[in-house]
Amino acid sequence: MKIGINKIILTAILIITMGANGSAQGMPVYDNINFISFAKQLLEAGKQTSNIIKTMKFLKKQKENIEKVSAAIEKLKAVEELIRNNKRLYNMVQGDLRDILNSPYIQADEVTRISDSFNAILDQATEDLEFINEILSSDHLKLTDGERMKAIRAHQRESQEMVSEIERKTQRYRDIIAFREMQDKINNRKTNY
Repeated sequence: MKIGINKIILTAILIITMGANGSAQGMPVYDNINFISFAKQLLEAGKQTSNIIKTMKFLKKQKENIEKVSAAIEKLKAVEELIRNNKRLYNMVQGDLRDILNSPYIQADEVTRISDSFNAILDQATEDLEFINEILSSDHLKLTDGERMKAIRAHQRESQEMVSEIERKTQRYRDIIAFREMQDKINNRKTNY
């Protein structure tokens, strides 16, 4: 960097000493103090430029680091939501499925069908979690961070849909149980006439 600044100073000295038209009619007289001050200003400008370049490189590196951390945090939040959704699925199935299957208003032939439909959703949720684990921990998929995030987001939406589907199925079976219970009460009521 100093060699470049020295070349600039030497070039400036040559230009000043040769004059505007470059003829050799005599050497103009310059104030040496102004020339030395000008040379010092050039040196100082070179140092400031060097410092600015170093600062810009540092800031660029910090920006890249912040973007990496931001992407990692975004992935973490998406994965946390996936895990939360899967916990909800398992908890809903454990509690709600048990209540539904233990109801006297669910017929024996329906038990297998209900269990299979709930288990299919849970199996899909488990496969999704295994795939997300594979995406995050394995390099053999050779995905960019953007592609990983896109895949995680897609599975995140699917997990939300699975939670909604479990809620709909649970509500449907509860409605069936409530209807059959009401029907049973009506059919088996005591009459006083």
